[in-house]
Amino acid sequence: MRILTIGGTQFIGRHFVDAALDGGHEVTIFHRGRTGARLFPQATHLTGDRDQDLGALAAGRWDATVDFCAYRPGQVRGLATALGGRGGRHVLISSVSAYRTPAPSGFGEDWPLAELADPEVQEVTNATYGGLKAACERAALDAYGTAATTIIRPTYVIGPYDHSYRLTWWVERLARGGRVLAPGDPADPIQVIDARDLATFMVALLDESVTGTFHTASPEPPFGFGLLLDAIAAAVAPAGTQLTWVDSEFLGAAGLDDSALPLWPGVSIEDASLSAASSAAALAAGLAPRPLRQSVADIHAHEAVSPTAVPAGTGIDAAREAELLAAWAAR
Repeated sequence: MRILTIGGTQFIGRHFVDAALDGGHEVTIFHRGRTGARLFPQATHLTGDRDQDLGALAAGRWDATVDFCAYRPGQVRGLATALGGRGGRHVLISSVSAYRTPAPSGFGEDWPLAELADPEVQEVTNATYGGLKAACERAALDAYGTAATTIIRPTYVIGPYDHSYRLTWWVERLARGGRVLAPGDPADPIQVIDARDLATFMVALLDESVTGTFHTASPEPPFGFGLLLDAIAAAVAPAGTQLTWVDSEFLGAAGLDDSALPLWPGVSIEDASLSAASSAAALAAGLAPRPLRQSVADIHAHEAVSPTAVPAGTGIDAAREAELLAAWAAR
């Protein structure tokens, strides 16, 4: 199969291209050339910025196109115009953030999507991200039709090469041991998906010509932040590591957010509800998430060899953590 990827050299796309090539597919990667330009010499590389020049896509025909980096509906429409029907089946990477909140535990793919007052807003922020992803989905369905479109709605994607460093921060923090600040309530819902399992699933959907909409999230709810941190600790924490749970309102009043403590929903339990999605449809279609402890061990091993550049503002340092724990104990 001839597969075109829009993006494919950084994280999710990198794992997908790897899986597609391993499956014997012919892959063309359209990317900006800023990251991973030397990866996958056996693939065809086309360079361009989707927001400025799609001219590199003027020639060629593919059996499927996988779009990893659509954040505004105009980008989806622009790609469809540039391909002019030559892109084959279309796979769009969306997000569980595309849904209206709050969502019930175990919600399915038919839960209502978010709506923005202006779906053409250009700035992607925490407030507009989900609504824009929903608008991207609508644009893709309009451009390609339901019979030729697959929409993937992952929760937090984890694994080696994760430049967001969200789960990785917790892996490396727990690997250092000691007294660890655990935010919120251990029952706060959380789900993840290993990028390698997501990639394998997507290649299988293309191989089997499966279309539709799928959550890719694991484990099935109920699953809480406490179980997530316990699984990480079991994989990497030294003996004597202690989790200390600190109330969300206390942390919010101290000025912390989900950058300082990644994956924590902050004071918004409505947003946290989107991390309790049912993946029954994806599991029935072949999604096979690996054990969380295996993902954690692989992430830790990867960091030992090739440490990720930590995004500015991600996590808290040891002094701030100790200060917060002391204040919590003295409240």
